[in-house]
Parts: sequence; structure tokens; C-alpha cells
Amino acid sequence: MEYQGKQVFARYGIEISPGDVATSADEAVAVAGRVGYPVVVKAQVHTGGRGKAGGVKLAADAEEARLHAANILGLDIKGHVVKVLWVEHASDITEEYYASFTLDRSAKKHLGMLSASGGVEIESVAATDPDAIARVWVDPTIGLTPDMARTWVSAARLNPAATEGAVQILQTLYRCYVDGDCDLAEINPLILTPGGEVKALDAKVSLDVSASFRHPEWDAFAGTEDFDERERLARDKALQYVGLDGTVGIIANGAGLAMSTVDVVSQVGGTPANFLDIGGGASAEVMAAALEVIESDEKVQAIFINIFGGITRGEEVANGIVQALSRFTPSSPIVIRLDGTNAEEGRRILEPHLSDRVVSRPTMLEAARTAVTLAGVAGSSA
Repeated sequence: MEYQGKQVFARYGIEISPGDVATSADEAVAVAGRVGYPVVVKAQVHTGGRGKAGGVKLAADAEEARLHAANILGLDIKGHVVKVLWVEHASDITEEYYASFTLDRSAKKHLGMLSASGGVEIESVAATDPDAIARVWVDPTIGLTPDMARTWVSAARLNPAATEGAVQILQTLYRCYVDGDCDLAEINPLILTPGGEVKALDAKVSLDVSASFRHPEWDAFAGTEDFDERERLARDKALQYVGLDGTVGIIANGAGLAMSTVDVVSQVGGTPANFLDIGGGASAEVMAAALEVIESDEKVQAIFINIFGGITRGEEVANGIVQALSRFTPSSPIVIRLDGTNAEEGRRILEPHLSDRVVSRPTMLEAARTAVTLAGVAGSSA
């Protein structure tokens, strides 16, 4: 959430507006009194679009702060109910920018993105005018030097009055991103004030969970994570899962294959219900856990198991699926695509267990089409 991102930013010296957390209208008024009016009352949820949904309001006095806090608490923003507010002193804004760092895996470098067009419309800017976003690839062995940052700011065509402040805050943001073990460190908007200050008005930080052993301070964030029930169940079972809104449940071994499966289901006219990566193995325990998570989503009408055998051989995968189905019987039809090492042997193991409810297809495209068809049939008869 924003307030947690700002806590991370503050640890590295990134300037933010004074503010604090509130969970009631009374607390919001108390915070506003401490930081000074006018204030901004902001919904704290794990999704974007808060401003357009009415989750960000300016308050000039205690009466307005109380009214906005009461209206925002309990607000449903894209399926996330607001339980926490961030109340901060309102900043005078001359211009709004966008800045972020993430990892470009293909380039094996850190990717910085900077735009003179920030704020709530940054997504449309990225879609309609990608040249408005200046990119820099940073060699992790060198880092972001002042000269690189200055060239980057110039390429983004920021107001010259913001140059020195932007160079400083971008270098600090990079240090936060690297030393803080972030997958993403984003400021939107990064603002220029009438007095020439450049500071972070918002914060979005995604932490690399594999680095958690280096950061005991992250334990404080764990209890505030806002998962839906599907994601909570998947997390309990140590599965890499992201819930979507479709009707075809997806199980794949490997993040790349899982993403490709989501794309192929969409390509053939279906709607993916999730991204679920079971990793390199496909044991009975893992497969049964994956099926249980998929079945917890009442929208799912068919399940597509897409496995490519590599180090884990096809017959091991097939045996895992067969054993999982003996332990857990899904209510939705299942389509299996098994390819790779010893795939033929794996298909022979699966064959006696196939039926009108458990179907095997030789290619990913055929399997996707079958799963989408079965989901449509199940949905129309429901």
C-alpha cells in the first residue's frame, strides 16, 4: 500500500509529505490536525484507480476531513474494500511527473522509466504516446551516476527548474530499489512544487520475497497484505497464483508457460480465471493443491493443465496428475496438455483415466480451444 511504500521511501531519505495512517474518521481528523490543513485523505488498497473511484479527496478543515474519511472507509475499489486511510498535508503542485525502476530480465539490467506526464493518466500516456516515457538501462555493476541521471532527465523533457531535484531523487530512488531489494519502486506522481522542490506524492513498492531473509523489518508488512480468498489459499499452499476474472482455470509448470497459457486462452476467445505456476515439479501433492485452489473460484467452468516436461519427466507428471485426481475430484472438466521429455509415456499413463470429464490434447492450442469450449458449455448449462 502507499503508506507502506512511503515508509520504505523514508528509510532511504526520499522526501515525502508529512502524514500518517488512520482507520476511522476520528483518527483521520486527529492526523489532519497534526500535519496541518489542507490535507488529502487517501484510500489504501492494493489496486490503482483510487482517484477516479472517489478514493482520494482534499479536505480544507476538520469537517471535510471527517466527511471524506467516513465516505472512503468501506468504499469498494475494484473489489478491494477500504479499511485503511493515509492522511497527509496537501502539497502545492506546479507539475506532475512519473518515475520508476524495475528489472528488465531480457537486457539483464535495471530499467528506469521517467515521464514529464505523470498522475492518473500515466497508463493512457504509455499506450498512446510511448515516446513520452524516457527509458534508461542501468548496469547493476555501475549504478545510476549523476551524469546518467541528468541525461535521463533531459531526455524526459522535465521542466529545467526540476532538473537538480529530479537528479537527486532519482539516484535515491535507485538506491532504494537496489538496496531495498525491490521488484518495483515507483513514484506517481513525482511533483515539482512552486518553490522548486521535487518530492514523492505517492509511492508504490513491490518487494522481492526471495530477499526477505535480509529484511526482518518486512515482517511488519505481512499482517496488512490484502489477499482475496483464492490468493490466500494459494499462499498457504506455497503456490504462485494471481486471481483473474475468467472461467478457464490454468495450471502450468513455469511462469513463462503460465503466462503463455493465459495468452493462448484469451487468443482463442476464452477468459483466464488465473495465473498459477506450480514450478518445476508436478507431484501429486502439488497438483492436488493446485486443483483445490482453482476449484475455490466459483467462476471456473473448466481447468486447463498445461505441462511441459523438462527435468521433471512426462511419466512423473502423468503419475502426479493421476494420483492427484484420486485424492481430489474437481467439479469442473479438465483438459490436459502434456509435452516434453517422455511425453508419450506420460500420455499412455493418462489414457486409462481419460473420460468426458478428463480430456487430453496433444498441443497447447488444441487444449486451449477445448477448455474454452467446455467452459462455455458448462457456463450455459449452469
